[in-house]
Order: sequence, then C-alpha cells, then structure tokens
Amino acid sequence: MVEIEIDGKKVEVPEGSMVMDAANKAGTYIPHFCYHKKLSIAANCRMCLVEVEKAPKPLPACATPVTPGMVVRSHSEKAVKAQQGVMEFLLINHPLDCPICDQGGECQLQDLAVGYGSSSSRYEEEKRVVVPKEVGPLISMKGMARCIQCTRCVRFGQEVAGVMEFGMLNRGEHSEITTFVGKTVDSEISGNMIDLCPVGALLSKPFLNTARNWELSRRKSVSPHDGLGSNLIVQVRGAKVMRVLPLENEAVNECWLSDKDRFSYEGLNSEDRLTVPMIKQGGKWQETDWQTALEYVAHGLRNIRHEHGADAIAALAASYSTLEELSLLQKLMRGLGSDNVDFRPRQSDFALDGKITPWLGMSITEFGQLNRAFVIGSFLRKDHPLLAARLRHVAKHGAKVSILHGTDDDLLMPLATRMIKAPSEWLSALGEVVVAVAHAKGIAAPAGFENTQPSQEAKRIADDLLSGERRGVVLGNAAAQHPQASQLHAAAQWIALHTDAKFGYLTEAANTVGGYLANATPGKGANALQMFAQPRKAYVLLHAEPELDCFDPQTARAALDKAEMVVVMSPYKNGLDYADVLLPVSPFAETSGTFVNCEGRAQSFNGSVKPYMETRPAWKVLRVLGNLLGLSGFDYDSSEAIRNEVLGASKAEEADLQPRLNNVADIQPKAVAKPAQQQLERIADVPIYFTDAIVRRATSLQLTNDAQAPKAWLSSALAEQLGIAEGGNVRVIQGQGSAVLAAAIDKRLPANLVRVAAAHPSTATLGAMFGSIRVEKA
Repeated sequence: MVEIEIDGKKVEVPEGSMVMDAANKAGTYIPHFCYHKKLSIAANCRMCLVEVEKAPKPLPACATPVTPGMVVRSHSEKAVKAQQGVMEFLLINHPLDCPICDQGGECQLQDLAVGYGSSSSRYEEEKRVVVPKEVGPLISMKGMARCIQCTRCVRFGQEVAGVMEFGMLNRGEHSEITTFVGKTVDSEISGNMIDLCPVGALLSKPFLNTARNWELSRRKSVSPHDGLGSNLIVQVRGAKVMRVLPLENEAVNECWLSDKDRFSYEGLNSEDRLTVPMIKQGGKWQETDWQTALEYVAHGLRNIRHEHGADAIAALAASYSTLEELSLLQKLMRGLGSDNVDFRPRQSDFALDGKITPWLGMSITEFGQLNRAFVIGSFLRKDHPLLAARLRHVAKHGAKVSILHGTDDDLLMPLATRMIKAPSEWLSALGEVVVAVAHAKGIAAPAGFENTQPSQEAKRIADDLLSGERRGVVLGNAAAQHPQASQLHAAAQWIALHTDAKFGYLTEAANTVGGYLANATPGKGANALQMFAQPRKAYVLLHAEPELDCFDPQTARAALDKAEMVVVMSPYKNGLDYADVLLPVSPFAETSGTFVNCEGRAQSFNGSVKPYMETRPAWKVLRVLGNLLGLSGFDYDSSEAIRNEVLGASKAEEADLQPRLNNVADIQPKAVAKPAQQQLERIADVPIYFTDAIVRRATSLQLTNDAQAPKAWLSSALAEQLGIAEGGNVRVIQGQGSAVLAAAIDKRLPANLVRVAAAHPSTATLGAMFGSIRVEKA
C-alpha cells in the first residue's frame, strides 16, 4: 500500500493506483469527463488537472500514478486555474443549446461549467459544425456538435461490449466520433453509451424530446427479462413510464443495463394493452366488469371440475411472473384438486423434477471471477448479455472459456475451445469430456464409457478445467430446453464434480429460480409439455402466450383450440382466437412483487405507476378468485404477506435461499454413441427481443437488426445440396405445420443442422424447438 496526502487528508491505496483512485477513496471530488471507473484511462479531457507538490505543472489525476509521500492539492489556486483553462477550451465550440438539449438538467458539462466556466467567452470566431449521424433506432446522434471527444463510448465498445462500433475520425478540431461507414450500432448493451456520454451528444432515441428530467419521479425496480435481475431506476411522469436507467449494484448488474432491460418499457405503453375484462359470447368479445368476469371464471372452473374431474384443469405461467403470483396460482390449482401447474413453457425434459432446484451455483461476482469456464448449450450473448460481458472481461484477461453448442456465434471474446455439434450429438460430446477428465486424473470413467474415445477438443476442455483455480461448468437455456436435459445435466455434473468446478444453470427468466421456491411445479400432475400433449378441458394462462412461449407451439395451440374454457391473464390482448375470458393483469411496473435471480437473490419491488385503466395486479386477481371458489388460505392483504410466507423472511434481502437451492442430483452419466444416421434437425434460439410479451411489444427494439424476421440458417453443404442461394425462400416443415422463410447460409453450422428461431409469429406454426425437420426449396 502507498500513503499519499490529498487536500490535507492522508489516504492509503494499492501500489499502481492513480491519484483519482486515491481521491475517490478519500471522498474528494475531482472534476472529470473522460475518466470512468469501469473503463481504461484515456486522459484526453484534462479536466482533472491537480497540483502535485514538486511537479512543475498541473498533472491529470486520472493518469498520474501515486508515489509514497505524494502531496496533492485538488482545489489550490494553481489547480483551479488549470481546470478553468480546460473548461474554457471545452466550451469554445460547444453549441449554446442547453434549453433544447435532452441532457439539460443531468449534464456533467453543464454542472462543471457552473463551477469552472466563465460568465462570458473570449472566443468570437464561428463554432464548428458536426454532421448528425443515423445509427439505428436506439441511439440519437443528432447533436454531435456537442461532443467533447472524451471517447467513453469508444472505450465502452472495445472493452465492455466487445465490439468497436464507434471510433474517432480525423484530428484536431476536425475530430469526430462516428460509426463505420453505413453501419448501425447493434450491440445488445449499446444503450450504456447514452449513460456514459457526459454531454448531450448521444441520447436515447425513444426518450428524445418527450420529457425533462426534473419532471420525472424515480422509482427503484427490478428487470423481468433475464435471470440476472438487473436493478432499475424507472422514471415516471403521471401514470406513465417514460424512461428506464440502471440502478448501480456492483453485485448484480454493476452500472450497466442490457438494451432489452433499458428500452422494453415501451411495451408497457403499447396500444396492445388490455384495458378491461372481456368475455367471449356467441363468438364475439364483450367488455364486462371484474365481478362478472371473475364469477364467470369461478363458475366455469367449478363446472369443469364437476363434469370432468380436477385433472381436466391446467395452469401455465410465464417464468417472469412474480413469486407471489406463482405461489397463488399453484395454490389455486391445488385448492381445486389439480396438480397440473407449471411455469417452464420452453422445457421438454422434466426427469429431474423433485431432484434439483436449478440456480447459478455461485454468486454473480464469483461467476465474473472464473478463470476456467465451460458453457454448455447457450446463445450466451443474446440470452444473458450482462453475464456474457462479465465472462468477456475475464476472457480478455487470460481466463479460458470453452463452449459446447450447436452454433458458432461470435461471442466477442477469445475462446479456448469450441465443440460445435448438432444437439443430438451434445450428449456424446459431453461423454468424451467425461472420459478425457477421467484419463487426465487417472481415475475410472463411469460404467458404460469403456469404448468412448475423447476427441482433441474434449481433451483440451478437460485439461483447461483441471488447470485453473476458479472453475465453472454452466448449462445455458438451450441445454435446459433440450429433450435430453437431464442426461446433459448428469454428464456436466460429473465433469464439475471431478474438476472441482462450480456447477449451475444460466437461468432463463427473471423468476426461474423463484418458480421452484413458490412450488409452481407439478408434483404428480402434468408438466408444461404434458398438459398440452394430453389436452385438458380448461387452461388458466398467466402472462404466457403459448404459441410463442412453448417448446412445441403446434401442440399447445391444438390443445387450446379444443379446450372448453381458456382464461388468459395478461396485460395484453392475446389469444383472442382460443380464449374465453381475458383478464387484464399488471406487468411488473404496475404491481409489487419479488423476483429471485439466478444466484438465488430475492429482490422485491413496488409498482412504479398505477395499474393502467381497469388492470389489476395478478396476485389480487388470484386471491379474489380463490375466495370466490371458497378455497382456504387466500386471505392475504398485501403481496409482502405472500412473499414472507414463501421465503420465510420478513424482508426479501434477509432471506437466505441458497440452502433451498440445489443443482446436484443422484444421477449417473450414461454413455451414448454418436447418432449413426445424420438426420436433418432443428436448433431454435429465442431471439433477444422476442423472449417475453413486454419485449415483443417494445417498438424501438422491434426496429433493431436483432428483431428482424427469423431466417432459416443452413450450412453451406445443405444449401448446395438443395440448390438454395442466400436470400432465396425455403419451406421449413415440422410436424403438422410449415413456414416459408428466407434462407441464410452459415458456414460454421454443422452440416445436418437448421437454425430456425422460436418465439416469433412467423415460426409459431412449427413444432418442437429441437427435433427432426424438413427443408425444401419454396
């Protein structure tokens, strides 16, 4: 440690720290623009000049290393004069447009100009003009004349997002930040550049010219979109969500947000919102009041139970429903005598039910410190943008990351080993890694693996896992949705156990872990796949849109069409063809609730705005429904009471949930041979902006490149065999349905694999997310 003195305060910092780090530790503010604690040092704004004893001139605090006994003065006459001189230079070309700039009121330059700027300018020449740029639907670059070349956005792209989408062009007064010619900004975490910009050069396009920051109230909340549970500041005017910003939480999302978390609020204000309860009578939809609608539902469920038995009723929830909603939904079903309740619509193998409660297996901080990682079956960048950013950070600093997956997407990080196989070969590939680990450790492989020969890739993965200190083996969304998920789990668990690695799941949605804690899984009843495979007479759907959210939308839709009663509880008008009752329930911003993230952290939040029109929180609707059905245990007066009952703690942050989570099952890996005949098979990703009902209705996100209609991705060999050129139309046939899609060629795809995205209206007529598929020229 090195001791220095700043403005009369003594402070100790590690050797190699900069003066700025020491100032932060001492609580001394030094004005700055280009410095950011999460980015590399650029030292190009010079606003942080300070006086260092014995130095002939002021030095930049962000780029001056500390030395023992150093004496620094940040507010001396010499330092302030230097800072004022820099501010004068920065303002020379800055346009005087604060009244019309969206950044007004939360602008770093504005704030510091008050303290260090002069009341008049000595500069009388013409100011420079910078041409506005068009970079896509999320970031506005209309005011690039305001840019002060701090390069925070450039460094963020290179260092955190992993892709350099902005760069600096020209020199001197002609310098400007721009994208590569004709390119838009497409990173899934690009919105953070808006937060990083200290002036009004990069602004949020969806928020542009809609409100002033001093008109907005701020509410804390939690993102419902992926397993991370990013902390949010929801900014509200009246009863409308106007903007979403990150709430810094170093243990969860640091100071970042994915674009999905940041811009999906537009879906809350969608024209598609369901505003009043509706009942279908004589094939026509009619608006009604809550009392009538709920009595109609209670009467219908009672009748079906009476005529067909309780087993004819099933409930399916989306996995971003809150802990409280899932708890009451399962209570309602079990009160009716039915055990058919599930919240995992995209899962297909339920053999581990009752044996595991899947979670990350480590804290998010620990995940971000792994130096050996093996990721199995994950579209990592799009499924878990901020977890991918943490892994990218360690990979760039020497950690070895290996993947087993069906597609070789660019993860924007150095990978040690790639095993790119069709999903039907994942199990045999993991078997090779099992044997390679056994050979490397000199132990016996599990029974049945005597004839398995490890490939070079399997040996490399085994060697890497055995060589590191902090190791992790994690299963992604595609592995959890795989028809052989339980066997993949067994092999991965064995590998983790014998390499002393942490083992877990990159959980799919905001409350995947919470769903297990709320007991929203069938005991002996039908799971999410069975409840549609053997059609029921009545379905209760909570936040779920089965034709987009299910593993096999074809089967789900057929079952819903045959049902006598379908109750849709959703913030949106959906299922109009097959539903009988539509109940408008609140999305996350209009209700209180709790999400349990991938690391088992329970995070409660309150509604940020009042429920829209006749919308009601789903937990209240389920409570009233329980009362109308005469069921016991439905007398809660707050969502907190439900949460406290489920978590066994009076505050979410006090709940120690890790003892209740478990990834280890008493199950041995099975050896399987590689499939002999290579059938054509499908792998389905869930596109980042189609994961759930809210995101699907966020207009700006739907204009991005990631939200384009899915294509049928073919390997070069298959395209050649079928005589299909890039962009030509193909008919994809699966089960009873087919879809005509544009073809795209991916040279890195296995020869027998076709990648067709799920969760999109254009592919909702197809069958299961994995399995055999036919492709022909359209």
